[in-house]
Amino acid sequence: MSQFKRLFVMLGPQMRHTPALQRAAALAESSGALLDIQVFVDDVDTFGLMGDTQERERLLSDNRQWLSDEAEQLRNAGLDVSTELLLTRDPLATALQQVERLGCDLLVKDVQHEPVLKRLLVTPLDWLLLKQSPVAVHLVSDIRLPLPRQIAAAVDLDTHGTGEHLDEQVIHSARALALQCNAELHLVHVCDASRTHIADFGAGTVTMPGFEGSVRTVQRTAFNRLGDHHEIALERRHFLEGPAIRAIAQFISHGRVDVIVMGSHRHDAMQTYLGGTTAHVLEHPLCNVLAIKAQR
Repeated sequence: MSQFKRLFVMLGPQMRHTPALQRAAALAESSGALLDIQVFVDDVDTFGLMGDTQERERLLSDNRQWLSDEAEQLRNAGLDVSTELLLTRDPLATALQQVERLGCDLLVKDVQHEPVLKRLLVTPLDWLLLKQSPVAVHLVSDIRLPLPRQIAAAVDLDTHGTGEHLDEQVIHSARALALQCNAELHLVHVCDASRTHIADFGAGTVTMPGFEGSVRTVQRTAFNRLGDHHEIALERRHFLEGPAIRAIAQFISHGRVDVIVMGSHRHDAMQTYLGGTTAHVLEHPLCNVLAIKAQR
């Protein structure tokens, strides 16, 4: 039985069968979940077309027809599908309203890779969805197969206890997805001793001899205890070291992980350790993230 009962697929007006749509359709087919496909058309006159009423109507008509054709194909495959075309100037607010109105429990969207300069000026929509969505968010960049075959649960091992429950949620969601897709489940943690040192003692403190080794030992012990508790095979445990974003990016590049499940705190995703890492990891071109929301 799937953990997700109703999937919300957020598409742009490109009129193509995107990786996110392929993934969502495969997940719905494997679980019997409902599939809500919505195309978002920006009401801002970005391309200079909206001033021309005829061009505007043609754009909307073409998208409606494409959406209707896609839905018919999916229904013919046995899926329960609803569709809608939305003209909006605020895609974030509109998407969140639709998710709540429909009672969806997973939002699926293609990753939108933004230039670095643009990210400095405007917070990307994907990052905002990670922060503000009340439900889990699956952001899809590229897929080898419609259903994932290797799924990694990335845990924080928060020694202060605030992230312990979120780690459990991440592992639970990753395991449920792996069972649904008949995929391998992996466990991942990044040990960044320098970050722990700064967080605990302040950037101006001189590191004491042996400090990094002690941090590494404590975290590896906690990581193995967690792996033992959830009965994850040793060869599927990955204890990484170094800056989190770089370490996870290298792990994705060198491995064949299809989805990495990470935690995302609802109200402070850009400031928390895994929350911020989740947003930045999206910039890796092969990364597909399932962000699990922290429960209150």
